[in-house]
Amino acid sequence: MRGGAGSDGGSSEPGRMWQPPVSVPYRFEETRDVSMRSSGTTFAAVVATAVVTISLGGLSSWSQEIIYLAPPGEPAEAFPRPQRPVADIVSPSRSTEQQRDAFDESGQIARFLDFRSGMTIGDLGAGSGYHTVRLSRFLGPSGQVIAQDVIKDYLVQLATRTKRLKLSNVKFALGEPHDPRLPRASLDAAILVHMYHEVAQPYAFLYNLAPALRPGARVGFVDLDRPTSQHGTPLALLGCELAAVGYRQLSVHQLGGELGYLAIFSPPKESDRKSPRDIVPCSPPG
Repeated sequence: MRGGAGSDGGSSEPGRMWQPPVSVPYRFEETRDVSMRSSGTTFAAVVATAVVTISLGGLSSWSQEIIYLAPPGEPAEAFPRPQRPVADIVSPSRSTEQQRDAFDESGQIARFLDFRSGMTIGDLGAGSGYHTVRLSRFLGPSGQVIAQDVIKDYLVQLATRTKRLKLSNVKFALGEPHDPRLPRASLDAAILVHMYHEVAQPYAFLYNLAPALRPGARVGFVDLDRPTSQHGTPLALLGCELAAVGYRQLSVHQLGGELGYLAIFSPPKESDRKSPRDIVPCSPPG
């Protein structure tokens, strides 16, 4: 489960799934004199067609702009597969944004990871963009959020949302299950929020992520301490899989509001990265 759907930031609004932008009023004919209602059916059909055409045109434009930002890294077949279940991607959102805002989820993560204005942060598995929208404002015009996901439709919808909110410091990155496809040394930090258990090729993904992280970068994982089959990741298993690729655990924090844990890691230096064939997969606890 991913980002979040509902409000667009500062003030709360009722949770809702994204809807395409509408440039033509749905009920335009109601503003006309009653004498026009005899042709209302035909007119409504024309309006509906215009709405669909405009909306699909906008989505098509965004779809063409959302691409891989970097060449492919190491192939998936070079790495061991995880010896535990991989959860299905069931939704671009985890819960309503009002609920998450009530516990200051983005704020907690930003404080523990010491995010500052001007940084470039990767929101991996961005989904509908709960953290992307909030971090965009937090980082300011000199900073940037790179919203990455393997599902292009999620990114197209998020691009529409950020355009409507006039957020100009968000870039979109299409990824693969085994490779985030991010430019080398492009990130000061990255977050993976309630999505690591959905990564089909975790060892390959972590290995191919490392080059995108600048010296001193940190990676934060938010998840629930329960089996991956139940849309969580046991903390011990997370630590084992990260260590298998050369990441070092720095700290673990319990987030308020039953949001789960935040585990912070530093990536391996390029000279210290293991060869894919030397990575030994972890067994699930118990």
